[in-house]
Amino acid sequence: MPLSLAHQSLEELGGHSSVLARQRRDHAELDRLMRHCESTGPSRAERRATFQEIVRLTFSHAFAEETVLWPALRRLVPDGEELTARVEEEHQQINDLVAEILSTEPNGPWPERLVAEAFALIRQDIRDEEDVLLPRLQEALGHDAVRLRRLGSAWESVRRTAPTRPHPAVSRRPPGNALAGVPLSAVDRARDALSPLTGPRGRRLTTALTAAVLAACAVAALRHRRR
Repeated sequence: MPLSLAHQSLEELGGHSSVLARQRRDHAELDRLMRHCESTGPSRAERRATFQEIVRLTFSHAFAEETVLWPALRRLVPDGEELTARVEEEHQQINDLVAEILSTEPNGPWPERLVAEAFALIRQDIRDEEDVLLPRLQEALGHDAVRLRRLGSAWESVRRTAPTRPHPAVSRRPPGNALAGVPLSAVDRARDALSPLTGPRGRRLTTALTAAVLAACAVAALRHRRR
């Protein structure tokens, strides 16, 4: 059985710029942020700010996986379809939970139960990736550091321009997610920059903006299929 990423040295992972090392760093940062959010010290405002950091990292990270890594795993590993379907289901569950959390009133009570469920799913997703999917990808690539670094560069490029918020209606696979990614990323990053805009008016504005983008993406996907 392939060795979990958690028990491998940086050299075994293919070096600092390997996709495996990049994934593990993101996972470690997510764990740090979740533990900080769960601690009794932070105020409600600090908890919400930390949660927003978790959301941005979680969704850009997952989008890059679904666009770059899981298609490679399906091509290279005989049971890649089954493996990626399971983790995509986890991503969808996280998506739905986080969307529900973000819909709660910013000045209302902290949604403790929903956040705990979301964090449990994120941690399970990290374990599945580090213990199963990524070691299988590493094995399929023959532990080739050059190929792992190239994949890491592609993954990082997508992550830096990926959506940063949940979008339950968007496909988890190419080409649907790729077609939606660029416009949704622009919307998300604008919303991140304008995060003080809250309340019913802010929610109506961002909902309308996202709906317009999704409609444009649906038209683009239809045109792509007709070619």
